[in-house]
Amino acid sequence: MGQFRGTGGWVFRFAGFELDRERAELRGPDGEAIRLRPKALEMLQLFAANAGRVLSKEELMEAVWPNVHVGEDSLFQCIREIRTALGDDRRQTIKLVSGRGYLFAAEVSIKPPAPAVVVQAGAEPIASAGPATEVTRPRRLFGLRRPVAAAAAAALCVVFGFAVAAPTFRPDLMFGRSPPTIAVAPIVDASNDARGAGMAAAVTDRLTDGLARVDNIRVVAPRPVAAATAPASTPSAQSDFVLNGELEKGPQSWILRARMIETATGEVQSVAAVSVDATEPDVQLQQSRLAAGAGHALARRLNALLESGAHPATAGDAKVAIEQATASINRTTRERFANAQTMLEKALAAEPDNTELQVALAALQLRGIQMAWYAPAERSAAERDAGSLLERARQSTPRYLPVLEAHCRFLAATNQFVESLVACAKALSFDPWNGLVLYHIGLAQLQLGRFDDALATFKQADRFDTPEVSRWTWMLGAGWTALLMDRNEEALSWLQRSIAITPASGRPYMLLAVAYQRLGHPDEARTAMAKAMALRPDSTALNISLPTRNASPAFLAASELNMRTLLELGLPER
Repeated sequence: MGQFRGTGGWVFRFAGFELDRERAELRGPDGEAIRLRPKALEMLQLFAANAGRVLSKEELMEAVWPNVHVGEDSLFQCIREIRTALGDDRRQTIKLVSGRGYLFAAEVSIKPPAPAVVVQAGAEPIASAGPATEVTRPRRLFGLRRPVAAAAAAALCVVFGFAVAAPTFRPDLMFGRSPPTIAVAPIVDASNDARGAGMAAAVTDRLTDGLARVDNIRVVAPRPVAAATAPASTPSAQSDFVLNGELEKGPQSWILRARMIETATGEVQSVAAVSVDATEPDVQLQQSRLAAGAGHALARRLNALLESGAHPATAGDAKVAIEQATASINRTTRERFANAQTMLEKALAAEPDNTELQVALAALQLRGIQMAWYAPAERSAAERDAGSLLERARQSTPRYLPVLEAHCRFLAATNQFVESLVACAKALSFDPWNGLVLYHIGLAQLQLGRFDDALATFKQADRFDTPEVSRWTWMLGAGWTALLMDRNEEALSWLQRSIAITPASGRPYMLLAVAYQRLGHPDEARTAMAKAMALRPDSTALNISLPTRNASPAFLAASELNMRTLLELGLPER
């Protein structure tokens, strides 16, 4: 590794890119910085300094993570991130040499670095209106600070390791190159509040950090520089989109308005308006929810734009069928469910290649499976049908978020827990703020017996709080997990919050009854149980029990204790 150590502050040039070790940044052919995590940047430096030589996995891991034991999934994640940044979809720049390691195949030249930018010593860089570049620092896991992120990091290490195998974007026809570039402009402080500038900068940083995790887009971020060194060009000059926004302060809330503009046409492609309670004492929670609320909407719109050519627009009878069926999914009667299924099956027979119809019918069938509306033989057939529909959708639109989300839900609902972690990680790679996907990751971790991991994941979903319509689900998940861990006071709080949002579901009341009973409140426990039976009058120990396939012994043992309490409170056995 002597060559690597000896290059100091020099700049590597290869395939139109520049890797500036002095500034710790990778610049694309257009001169704009490409965001890379510190470890990925370090590994790219190692590759460039050893171009033409095969580096073994052990050599790479020892150099990038000295004296730290990490799994190969960390290595694979860094290589995948570098390939994405370089547009190396065909793996011609970083080549796998079977049985030996990896070869950096690009021709590399070295030039002296550009003059350094002076930044105040000890200050953490934040986004501001300057030339576009990337200032790297230790990354946060989904926006969590380091101490808080420890449990979440353990919870998701398997997820990101498996996600290495995910396919990459195809070049989109609406752009002249791939991947598309998004320039993130600093959020403007329009709050007239002393805290506004810091809040706007923090939200900018969180938005940029989240977008940098979206697969196969390039993110251009501003950096602080001395005014004398600022060039006349703007960071969006060579970008496909620019993201900007304003932060305002109302009497009781912070309000973020963000928009994504296509630079070629000047057309506003997406607008997001998010507000959070300004009296919330946790400032980082405020920042997280502002960034997540805007980022979630922008990521979904971006995905729809990039995948617009991969599936036909849904209109007419198909659109009506989907709208009516979706409205029926949450109605807890067999008749409405059967009507919705018939309606979707007819629409799909008329348009068998319609991705939206495939996803809608699969989602409805999953609802029927979860609500035990199928007889045992019908359940197996419904599971196969839903899986087949989603496989067809994945073949035609492998990067379309609704398909990825549906596949994530399907695998979680059918007890394919390890596979669901992979699928859900794929969905998060296109929308890292998706709380509903995090919920399904938490469910998989829960039934795999990784209770601490699951609780951390549900709490992360709560910190993002997107989409708001699903917030009761991760609160339910957190309450359920805490109950299995015998943390009954904590379970009670989460379950009460979930029920306050969605009071028409019976299962949360059953879990609430267990929590009350364990805490020595039998009257409240009986009241909650009565409410659960009123909402689900046909409930028995048999039909509320989850399938045990692939569930861990720890989960089954803890669930058995809950079931005993429910039987004591009057739940019929059959």
